Amino acid sequence: MPFDVSAAGRRAAVPDGADAARAVGRPGGLADAAPVRRRLPVEYVLPLRWSGDAGLAELTGYLRGLGRLVDVTVVDGSAPDVFARHAAAWRGLVRHLAPDPAVRGGNGKVVGVLTGVAAARHEHVVIADDDVRYDEAGLRAAHRLLDGVDLVRPQNHFDPVPWHAWWDTGRILLNRALGADWPGTLAVRRSTFVAMGGYDPDVLFENLELVRTVRAYGGTEAAPPGLYVRRLPPDGAHFRGQRVRQAYDDLAQPARLAASLAVLPAVLAALVARRPGLLLGAAVAVVALAEVGRRRAGGARVFPHTAALAAPLWLVERGVCSWLAVAHRGLGGVPYAGARITRAANSPGALRARRNARSTPEA
Repeated sequence: MPFDVSAAGRRAAVPDGADAARAVGRPGGLADAAPVRRRLPVEYVLPLRWSGDAGLAELTGYLRGLGRLVDVTVVDGSAPDVFARHAAAWRGLVRHLAPDPAVRGGNGKVVGVLTGVAAARHEHVVIADDDVRYDEAGLRAAHRLLDGVDLVRPQNHFDPVPWHAWWDTGRILLNRALGADWPGTLAVRRSTFVAMGGYDPDVLFENLELVRTVRAYGGTEAAPPGLYVRRLPPDGAHFRGQRVRQAYDDLAQPARLAASLAVLPAVLAALVARRPGLLLGAAVAVVALAEVGRRRAGGARVFPHTAALAAPLWLVERGVCSWLAVAHRGLGGVPYAGARITRAANSPGALRARRNARSTPEA
């Protein structure tokens, strides 16, 4: 019998996007937050690996405010000298751990998550990248949702919004119009995570892998489009360096990859046929679709009013980068932390097979 991590008592109704939007208010930071009413029984797991400390003061301020509301575990895979500086800066603020040496994998973030969730002191665990900035309302909303589901997928938005964050917001809006975007944070029930044995640390698209693993084990997910969590934009150089790597994620989603690969040939065909009207019409349709995503669940409060105009630009970029990602696949994977990762994520079928194998008496 397949192993099912979910429980009937947790299949409660999930608030719709409008309710979630009302619950969280305008997303922001916690560094200057007013004293909280009540600490939450929540573990906040932050995996990171830094080569320098350019953002240390800002992150320390965020952790100071965060620690007034939840218990925080930072799993730090930085070099020893950087780790030591972090330990000194965060002493008394958070629990600061090195990745568990017994946990091996090519994706350092997943290794950090596996270490942090194993050490978590609470059933409800928020996993967040180092550029994610929750406010109190967002944390409380995620905590409430975990009473009814096994995993919560919030919605990130960039603040501030330099040109490259505006460009990438086009992706966010298209994803929102067609379903839900992939944020830099998830919240999960620790018992579910432990029961399914964590997730694969040798894939690139780690958030998709975690969501698919929860689903494969019978868990439930909530992705309320109005649960907004602020995210700091990367610098321009980091943004440019991520273009092919992010396109590589689509190798785990064949239908999406096929659509992305079709963009460049379609644009070239229209140009060769001297049909600019086709391109203009397609661009207008993409902008309109992105605008649907911008306005969904009160999104106009947090997404710039011009952000939908970025969607056609992002789509063409993704079309080019998807072909480069396929080429990288043929070269043995995409570069990551000095090595290469071949697999974007495991298929749902492969994860169900793993679940069935774990549920046998021999396993």
